[in-house]
Amino acid sequence: MSLLVKAAAGREICEITPERAGWTHVGFRALRLAAGDQETITTGARELCLVVLTGTVEVQVGDTVFAGLGSRDSVFAEQSPDALYVPGGQTLTVTASRDSEVALCTAPSKGGKAVRRIDGSTMRRSVRGKGSNTRHVCDILPQDDPTADHLLVVEVITPAGHSSSYPPHKHDRDAAPEETLLEETYYHRLNPPQGFAFQRVYTDDRSIDEACAVENHDVVMVPRGYHPCVAPHGYDLYYLNVMAGPGRLWHFKNDPAHEWMVAL
Repeated sequence: MSLLVKAAAGREICEITPERAGWTHVGFRALRLAAGDQETITTGARELCLVVLTGTVEVQVGDTVFAGLGSRDSVFAEQSPDALYVPGGQTLTVTASRDSEVALCTAPSKGGKAVRRIDGSTMRRSVRGKGSNTRHVCDILPQDDPTADHLLVVEVITPAGHSSSYPPHKHDRDAAPEETLLEETYYHRLNPPQGFAFQRVYTDDRSIDEACAVENHDVVMVPRGYHPCVAPHGYDLYYLNVMAGPGRLWHFKNDPAHEWMVAL
C-alpha cells in the first residue's frame, strides 16, 4: 500500500483511519463545506481536534455553541487557525458560516478531558532552521498543552525552494528522551495550487523507502522512518501534521548520515 493518499474532489477530501493506515493511533479527515453545509460527528472512543483551515464555522457540542471559529481565507495567510478540542463520547454538529475547509484530527481518548476552544491568538508561532531550511511553524496542540490525551497538532509553511522536516528525522521508537513513538500524517497544500512538492519516507534498513510527489490536498502517512519534505522553486508548501502515540512527547532522532548539517 502506498503511503501517498491522493485527494478526492468532493466534499470529503480524504479520510485516514487507523485501520486504513495499519497503525493504532492517528486518524485524519479533511472536509470542504459550502456555506450552510452541516456535518455531524460522533467522537466515540476517540478524541478530536477540529482545525478550521479556512473559512468560518459554528460548532455545537451538546448544548454549547462555539460560534465564529476561523477567520482566515488561506492556510498561507500570516494568521493562526482556530481549533476546537472535543474528548471522546461527544456528538458535535459543524455548520459552515461561509465556504470552509476543516481538518478532523483524532486519536484514542482516555476520557475526562473538557471541550475547549483553542483560539488562534493563543497559539505559539516560531521560525525554525536557517537558510534554505527555514520554515514557519504554528503549534495548534503542542506537547506542553495538557488539553489532549494523545494528540499533537502543528502546521508548517515551507517557502518555495526550501526543505523541512530536515535533516531527516524519525520518531518510531518508544525510547525517551532519545526518541518517542509517534505515528504521523502530513496534509499538504500548495501555493499556487497547481504546484507539487516532494516527500520521502524511509527507514534505516530501507524496508520502507517511498518518494512521493504531493499535490494540493494530498496526504502522506508516516508509520515509521524519516520523512523530509522539499518545496520546489515557485511553490510554497503548507502541511498540517497530526501525531499520536502511546505517550504525548515529541522526541526525534536525526538520520546519522545527515546530522552533520545541524552544525551549519
